[in-house]
Amino acid sequence: MVNKAELASLLHSLPPVEFCCAYGSALLPNKKPHKETMVDYILGVADPMQWHAENLKMNKDHYVSLIARFGGAKLITDVADQIGVGVHFNPFVNWNDRMIKYGVVRMHDLVQDILNWDHLYLSGRLQKPVQIVSDNLDLENVNSVNLRAAVSAALLLLPSEFTEEDLYAKICSLSYTGDLRMLFAEDRNKVKTIVQGQLGLFQTMYKPFLDDYTSKGLLKFPISADFQGKITQVDDLSATRSLVSSLPSTVRSHMGMKLGEKRNLNKSGRVIREVVIDSRQEAAECMRKTLRRMVMVSSARQAVSGLFATGGVNAARYLAKKMVKAWKSWR
Repeated sequence: MVNKAELASLLHSLPPVEFCCAYGSALLPNKKPHKETMVDYILGVADPMQWHAENLKMNKDHYVSLIARFGGAKLITDVADQIGVGVHFNPFVNWNDRMIKYGVVRMHDLVQDILNWDHLYLSGRLQKPVQIVSDNLDLENVNSVNLRAAVSAALLLLPSEFTEEDLYAKICSLSYTGDLRMLFAEDRNKVKTIVQGQLGLFQTMYKPFLDDYTSKGLLKFPISADFQGKITQVDDLSATRSLVSSLPSTVRSHMGMKLGEKRNLNKSGRVIREVVIDSRQEAAECMRKTLRRMVMVSSARQAVSGLFATGGVNAARYLAKKMVKAWKSWR
């Protein structure tokens, strides 16, 4: 595995960032590293336009020459914000004898996606294990809201009995459902590979939330510590309403438009909107369609943005590598 110190050394060659995490198959436990395996980064910055302006002076070769020469930092940021979902990626960057790809996002946009699932794009990435390299604003703590919501969404989509692996696979698949790349440019075994390759990390990430749901009587784990033992969940309307209430506001708003809403006053006099739930199946199906549409739109927008931002050659090169991997998995 690439260790944290080596991952962090990249930041010495870039303008300052507020947050940095690394992910990708090169970081999977028990996977033999290869210099051709790309290491992926997410960089959170306060002002993307200013950051790109500084980075163009430091690392102009990371960008497509036409954009760097004629558009500069403003065009890079505008394409990310107005066409994509706020992220600009620089792929195929040679660094320290390795190939890397890094995405730059405004910290405000990153936090909003984590809390509200505005796009379920980077928030979906952070539902899976990542290596935190730098975290000046304690985003790891903020991400707990995202992880709890992911557990709730997965439980709504699972039957009354399931294994722990089923749970993590369902969590992992939330941000892939509807992703256009999964149709032709992704490994069909991607979810299984991620879960089985990082099982211990998934367990560490989600243990606090599973313990909390267990203490509330929503979950019951098998007495034995067998990973394949069946977990049972309460699936009545009360439990369903509890899970829906833990979903992000954007998802609940879309569900409310489909299923209806009712307004209640809490103890402080604040109006609380609740989704009307008549059956668990109806709520689960409505949420599934909502997430699918969100992911489909965001993946399409980011694909078009990437085509503009990285140029046709790099985009074709990246897509080709993905399609080769997908073809091998289908064969």
